Amino acid sequence: MGVRAMTKYMILFDAHAMDHIPEEEVPAVAEAAHAVCGEAIEAGVYLLAGGLEDEPASMVAADGTVTDGPPPDAVGGVMIVEVPSREEALKWAAKVAAACRCTQEVREIGFDPELEAMLREAPGRR
Repeated sequence: MGVRAMTKYMILFDAHAMDHIPEEEVPAVAEAAHAVCGEAIEAGVYLLAGGLEDEPASMVAADGTVTDGPPPDAVGGVMIVEVPSREEALKWAAKVAAACRCTQEVREIGFDPELEAMLREAPGRR
């Protein structure tokens, strides 16, 4: 097993974190958020970003039964970056916080060496 050089971090904010932003300022916030995503893409650290739709979750049980779940109260938006350190993730979170005008939560995504090996071996992958 090689040494892991990069770690994935989830930068997120809750569903109501941007409620204070006046409607007329929303386009400027969206433009600023897209600019941060563009910067992350150019830096090679961007993996995913987006906001949750304001609709109930679909809950899928072990037997495949599907029921409606809760609305997205806990998470409103998320960005996942792959960076060499928590400090670097915090720098990106600060950029997202400034763009979205709200506090960001930063969490490390656990590393699974077996899944990483499966990805490396998959046809058409890295």
